Amino acid sequence: MAKDVCRKIDLALQGGGSHGALTWGVLDRLLEEEELEIDGVSGTSAGAMNAVVLADGLQRGGREGARERLHEFWRGVGHAARFSPIQPTPWDWLAGTGSLDYSPSYLMFESLTQLVAPARLNPLGINPLRDLVRELVDFERVNACRRVKIYVTATNVRTGRAKIFRQPEISVDTVMASACLPFMFPAVMIEGEAYWDGGYSGNPALFPLVDDMGCQDLVVVQVNPLVRQALPDSARDIVNRINEITFNSSLIKELRSIQLLQQLIDAEDLEVERYRSMRLHLIHAEQEAEQLSASSKLNAQWDFISRLYRQGRNWADLWLEQHYDAIGYHSTFDLNAVFGDGFRPVTAAEGRRSRRAKRREDEA
Repeated sequence: MAKDVCRKIDLALQGGGSHGALTWGVLDRLLEEEELEIDGVSGTSAGAMNAVVLADGLQRGGREGARERLHEFWRGVGHAARFSPIQPTPWDWLAGTGSLDYSPSYLMFESLTQLVAPARLNPLGINPLRDLVRELVDFERVNACRRVKIYVTATNVRTGRAKIFRQPEISVDTVMASACLPFMFPAVMIEGEAYWDGGYSGNPALFPLVDDMGCQDLVVVQVNPLVRQALPDSARDIVNRINEITFNSSLIKELRSIQLLQQLIDAEDLEVERYRSMRLHLIHAEQEAEQLSASSKLNAQWDFISRLYRQGRNWADLWLEQHYDAIGYHSTFDLNAVFGDGFRPVTAAEGRRSRRAKRREDEA
């Protein structure tokens, strides 16, 4: 890897419960690269938590401060999980996927969330994760941070549209709104509007990074598999796959929009839009992500989180080894291969030729 110049990247961080520890591992490895500068971060749910902890740490103590703060946050998540009523059973551990599928407490909780509204299921509003975020993250530092721009996505319950919170309006409420699963928590109220998990409208939102002229290399850290080779064959598997498709749909739509924009720029040579021409990259391991069960997103045991952290570091290490030299020069994530069924924009010249050919056919 050639490391003679500083290279800037934007990061898009997906949500996924405890699978956000994969992103922790990715961030920890990227922060080791002195020549790699993180310019902006868009995060949803667990991705939003990683983003604000990163900004807090950078403002406190630079790269090492960010690494320490991320470790402290996820260590706190693992510590809090020791007192959770939802615990994996020996059969879950033997499965090796971090699953909670055999846990009676998880199965009971899953059933209750389908039958009882969150406000009645948890009338006292107990949320250890909110307490942890409030305790560990100094939002004044996050909002004052100039090292990195932070974008947090939540879904407006009334309109169904994505709401992007930026500095200096980021708070514990905006982060918890981004992570508010409607079957588990009441909607988070911010300035008279109700918000649910940002994954429904942007997981994560890419357009704030595309609109930002400061950087043209966008790295998506994907923790949810787009593709599953095995078809779901049980009621739980069907519901889980529907949820994965739902939470990935907004990302797929934005990626397709970026592909179309790039095709239009290339076809028409739109110089005024050149700043929106993104070089896309993806940090992901499809096979490893497929092996993680959906229920494991609620498994915050430290042993499991530590395993995900190590996997995330390995993802980033492999990506840096293979693609570091491409940063600032070209994409390493081929959208044309992903969306092979897309259409190619017709250039103005091609359109004129087509109209002339059509007139000749009519005259003939």
